[in-house]
Amino acid sequence: MTKTTISIIKADVGGFPGHSSMHPKLMEKANEQLKISKDKKEITDFYVGKCGDDLDLIISHNKGVDSSDIHGLAWDTFVKCTEIAKELKLYGAGQDLLADSFSGNVKGMGPGVAEMEITERKSEPLVCFLMDKTDPSAFNLPVYKMFADPFNTAGLSIDPSMIAGFKFEVYDIYNNKRVFLNTPEELHELLALVGSKSKYVIKRVYPKKGGKYPEDEPAAVVSTDKLSLIAGEYVGKDDPVAIVRAQSGLPALGEVLEAFAFPHLVSGWMRGSHCGPMMPVAMEDATPTRFDGPPRVVALGFQIANGKLVGPVDLFKDKAFDLTRQKASEIADYMRRHGPFEPHRLAPSEMEYTTLPKVLEKLKGRFEKVA
Repeated sequence: MTKTTISIIKADVGGFPGHSSMHPKLMEKANEQLKISKDKKEITDFYVGKCGDDLDLIISHNKGVDSSDIHGLAWDTFVKCTEIAKELKLYGAGQDLLADSFSGNVKGMGPGVAEMEITERKSEPLVCFLMDKTDPSAFNLPVYKMFADPFNTAGLSIDPSMIAGFKFEVYDIYNNKRVFLNTPEELHELLALVGSKSKYVIKRVYPKKGGKYPEDEPAAVVSTDKLSLIAGEYVGKDDPVAIVRAQSGLPALGEVLEAFAFPHLVSGWMRGSHCGPMMPVAMEDATPTRFDGPPRVVALGFQIANGKLVGPVDLFKDKAFDLTRQKASEIADYMRRHGPFEPHRLAPSEMEYTTLPKVLEKLKGRFEKVA
C-alpha cells in the first residue's frame, strides 16, 4: 500500500510590520510556487498557512520524510518569498535562511520541519499546529497531556485500544542524543526529562508494539530545530510546528485540542528572552503584537483522503477557547509586571544565545573576588 507523507516546513522570511504578521504577497508567492509543483504532480496537495511572521508550508506527497525534492521545493519557495520581502523592506527578510544555497535537506539550514509518513486509515483526521514566538519545548506539556495524561485524554483510561499507552521519543537538543520512553510504565522518567524544557523536547510519539497501528508510524511529530544552536547566536525564535493524528485508537480530536485549554508558560516572547503564556488563536488572530506576543498557536484540522488535504478547519477559532485566551491575557499582564526580572526574563542558561552576552561584555574584568 502506498504511504502518504505529510510535511510542514516553515521559515520566517520577513515580518510585516516588525515581527507581527505575514505580508499577503509572500503567501501569494508561496501558493503560486506550490501550485506549479502540484500541477506537475510533483506533490499531491498543499496548503499555505501562517502564524505571526512565519510562513508555514503544509505539503502532502509520497516521497517519504527527508525528501530532497520536497525540501528543495520548500527552500526555493522561501528564497523567492525572501526576494519579495527584501523588495518590500520587510523586517528580518530571510532571517531563517542560514545557508547560501540548498544542499539536499533543509535541516540545519534554518527552516523548521515536522514530517510523518503514514499508512492512511479508513478515516485519517490530523491537526497541523503552528506556533510563533517560542521554542520546540512549548509542545512538551500539551503533547504529554494528549498521549499520557488521562485527566486530559479520557481514552487512556476507558478506551481498550489506548489503555496500553504510547512510546515517546525525547531529544536532548544540546547533546544531539535521544531516548525512547514507554508510558505509563516510565511516566515519571518522562516527566523528569520533558519538564526541563530548556534541554529536553518531545520529538515523536508512537503507538506501542502490539497495538492497533504500526509501531514505526508516529502518531505525533514536532519540529525540534533550534536556530540559536545552528547560528551560534540569537537570530529569532524557533517557532515550532507539529502534526498530530487523531481518533480511533489515538486521542480524539477534542482531547488533542483540550491540551491547549491551559495557557501554559513557554520560553520566547519578546526578543526570545521572556517567559509567557501560550495563547491558542484562529489563524487570522495569530498576530502577536503585545510585547511581540504573547506566544501564539494555531490548529489547522484536515482529513487526509488518498493524500489530499481535505480542509482545513481553523480549530482554535471556536469560541470555547475564549476563556483560555482571556486567562492568557491575564497571565501576560502578571508576567509583564516583573519587567527585566526572572521569572519573566529567562534564566541565564537560556539567555546565553540572546543579545545579553554582548551587554555583559562591557563588565568583563570589573568583577572582583570577594574575600
